[in-house]
Amino acid sequence: MTDSKYFTTTKKGEIFELKAELNSDKKEKKKEAVKKVIASMTVGKDVSALFPDVVNCMQTDNLELKKLVYLYLMNYAKSQPDMAIMAVNTFVKDCEDPNPLIRALAVRTMGCIRVDKITEYLCEPLRKCLKDEDPYVRKTAAVCVAKLHDINAQLVEDQGFLDTLKDLISDSNPMVVANAVAALSEIAESHPSSNLLDLNPQSINKLLTALNECTEWGQIFILDCLANYMPKDDREAQSICERVTPRLSHANSAVVLSAVKVLMKFMEMLSKDLDYYATLLKKLAPPLVTLLSAEPELQYVALRNINLIVQKRPEILKHEMKVFFVKYNDPIYVKLEKLDIMIRLASQANIAQVLAELKEYATEVDVDFVRKAVRAIGRCAIKVEQSAERCVSTLLDLIQTKVNYVVQEAIVVIKDIFRKYPNKYESVIATLCENLDSLDEPEARAAMIWIVGEYAERIDNADELLESFLEGFHDESTQVQLQLLTAIVKLFLKKPTETQELVQQVLSLATQDSDNPDLRDRGYIYWRLLSTDPVAAKEVVLAEKPLISEETDLIEPTLLDELICYIGTLASVYHKPPNAFVEGGRGVVHKSLPPRTASSESTESPETAPAGAPAGDQPDVIPAQGDLLGDLLNLDLGPPVSGPPLAASSVQMGAVDLLGGGLDSLMGDESEGIGDSNFGAPSASVAAAPAPARLGAPISSGLSDLFDLTSGVGTLSGSYVAPKAVWLPAMKAKGLEISGTFTRQAGSISMDLQLTNKALQVMTDFAIQFNRNSFGLAPAAPLQVHVPLSPNQTVEISLPLNTVGSVLKMEPLNNLQVAVKNNIDVFYFSTLYPLHVLFVEDGKMDRQMFLATWKDIANENEAQFQIRDCPLNTEAASNKLQSSNIFTVAKRNVEGQDMLYQSLKLTNGIWVLAELRIQPGNPSFTLSLKCRAPEVSQHVYQAYETILKN
Repeated sequence: MTDSKYFTTTKKGEIFELKAELNSDKKEKKKEAVKKVIASMTVGKDVSALFPDVVNCMQTDNLELKKLVYLYLMNYAKSQPDMAIMAVNTFVKDCEDPNPLIRALAVRTMGCIRVDKITEYLCEPLRKCLKDEDPYVRKTAAVCVAKLHDINAQLVEDQGFLDTLKDLISDSNPMVVANAVAALSEIAESHPSSNLLDLNPQSINKLLTALNECTEWGQIFILDCLANYMPKDDREAQSICERVTPRLSHANSAVVLSAVKVLMKFMEMLSKDLDYYATLLKKLAPPLVTLLSAEPELQYVALRNINLIVQKRPEILKHEMKVFFVKYNDPIYVKLEKLDIMIRLASQANIAQVLAELKEYATEVDVDFVRKAVRAIGRCAIKVEQSAERCVSTLLDLIQTKVNYVVQEAIVVIKDIFRKYPNKYESVIATLCENLDSLDEPEARAAMIWIVGEYAERIDNADELLESFLEGFHDESTQVQLQLLTAIVKLFLKKPTETQELVQQVLSLATQDSDNPDLRDRGYIYWRLLSTDPVAAKEVVLAEKPLISEETDLIEPTLLDELICYIGTLASVYHKPPNAFVEGGRGVVHKSLPPRTASSESTESPETAPAGAPAGDQPDVIPAQGDLLGDLLNLDLGPPVSGPPLAASSVQMGAVDLLGGGLDSLMGDESEGIGDSNFGAPSASVAAAPAPARLGAPISSGLSDLFDLTSGVGTLSGSYVAPKAVWLPAMKAKGLEISGTFTRQAGSISMDLQLTNKALQVMTDFAIQFNRNSFGLAPAAPLQVHVPLSPNQTVEISLPLNTVGSVLKMEPLNNLQVAVKNNIDVFYFSTLYPLHVLFVEDGKMDRQMFLATWKDIANENEAQFQIRDCPLNTEAASNKLQSSNIFTVAKRNVEGQDMLYQSLKLTNGIWVLAELRIQPGNPSFTLSLKCRAPEVSQHVYQAYETILKN
């Protein structure tokens, strides 16, 4: 009879009987009793009363009985910590048992008993097991260290277990190595700042040797560890790739994906000209294709990972289109994923094949799949220009089928094709108009209305068609109403005489009869435009539209690079970074791909300094302004992480380059294409910053007499603070009004906010987040509103800021996009911060340095401005500027004109040099600015004007 009999008993009062049996002298009876106890425990009965009796059974040589007792112990140790101490002696004894299985069992159970009182007693047995002669015991002990670290990290560090664990990486047994790597990775993950896995070429070599001999899970641990290593050059990267490549033919799909992750990461460092690079691309395709012959669930995971790989390196699978063709018995989730990858791989070479396949899919029975297939045809037309005509005729064939949902999807995608190729396929409009009556979905109706409005001059009865939609205006969805309003205004501007009544009707419906604020706002704007300036209305409404981009659903490049580092994990299935779905105290480390080698041209991650270069020497690149709204909407509005103190912030960008090379590479020249998401290698222009040797060189007599007078140093009176302005009006934020200004005092930047509640309900749970910006401004502390904000109440808050946030070049440079959250909603606004709050206190340059730098900066980087209506004299102007950290280095008088030579430094290490000419009695000053980053000059001039005039 099997062990199932233990689960069928329903006797009452059996605890007493079990107690007697557990204390029996007969071994078999004891074993039976323990099995019954475990069965009761498994089905949820409380058998904790038998704790001392079960623990007594530990003293046995029978391995099966010992396992059962240990199982009981793990379950009840937490609720009976005092009793559990009784078992400690047996653990210590078992750790010295001649049988390695018992030694390993004891150490494994010790790791699972999460009781603080017992933990310290386990250190000695664990230390012995970590040095045990049997590899099975050592590998079990390695994992036990990670478990112990989770219970009491300090104890593990004090006892030196981490060093022992590091030594195990050099163990002769591959499984011990794999478990040591797994344990260290686990510990490092919960303590991102600790440099536990300090990998070097020697330890990497040992890991690669162990890789060939350990089990599949051991291989995954080692491969994941290798993926976190940064090779010192392309030769080392190639050698690692060569030794990892054989893993691609492993039977376990997890091993294959982990190997792909390592190769994808290290390929970044290989030059595309290498023969090995091409070989590697060829070797990556077959294992990915093989993954698609597994069961559907595994296929789906593989497809989600392939989707990322294809976005990063489409060349790997460009010849494998056929494996992504849909099979009739694929589940819908696999079909939709395959369809997505087909579109990504579509090119001129295979488009005929793809279109024939998509047309076939459009006649399937699964409605969702058919819709996606029709959309896919449109996406192919937009992606491969040569195929557009064929795609349009395929879509027209599908419209002729008169299947309602097919027609509707086709109309939606044809609208996008018109946007991409204006004045090319408008001959099909007549066919579209025939199907007007069958449209019942908002998106399709909106698309059709857009087409009628956009091409009203080519459609004779455009007014009738739009009028037919107008009849049920209030029953339409917002999307359709907005589109209808715009289309009728377009029609009016193209045929004003015939459609005057129609436009008045729609404006009246949108403004007077609608309660949707978006619709009303748009209606009023059109109404005012048409009534005040029809020419301006024409320019606004009938403006030329930008062409839509080819791939609108690509993952943003920096996120894609991060997801490539997570291939084979949940992040690669969700297509989200781990911090978007992993909760809890664990610090999720942001990973990024290594920088490209100089000879290759693919994306370089701006965060990573090339291997071997000291971090301080790296110029900071301001990334291009991407989808900022998307950025803001993805903000995690938790309390911001406070950065290091402000004093350290100037090290953030270009700290080594005294004279602001921080910004010449920052802004990049035209050739580097700031607007492009592909960053080139950091520009060599940083090296052109004057070297210290040159600064000490003798100065030519032309300017040497400039500095023979004492510099005008005034007294400090505090930096200028602009009055508060309304940044977010109450009507845009459901009753929350936000006013504010920026201040700088004693080296600290603050955002002084005034929050007013003009709503009828109490506001609580405030939080604030900034989008990435040009100078890395970020909150240094959470937004503290200590009491709920009642209706009509106002509260003043000073929010400390630092400059260690993410950097992204904005337009204009001092634009700051902010998200504020409360219990009602999240609200977005943008404001311009005055640049002088970023002028640091150590911005006074030495005279010799000033002179050498002024000469060194190219003349084309000099900008001249006029400051008018400024009644100050030279001394007052100098003092006023100094209070805002613009320092006068020297002063002289030339032909009755006072010349002030001034320097200032921004928080990111950029220096700006200035010459201010003041003619006594003349309220107009002339300001000349020189800077290696001319982009900031305009904003520095505005700061001068603001400070001097207020």
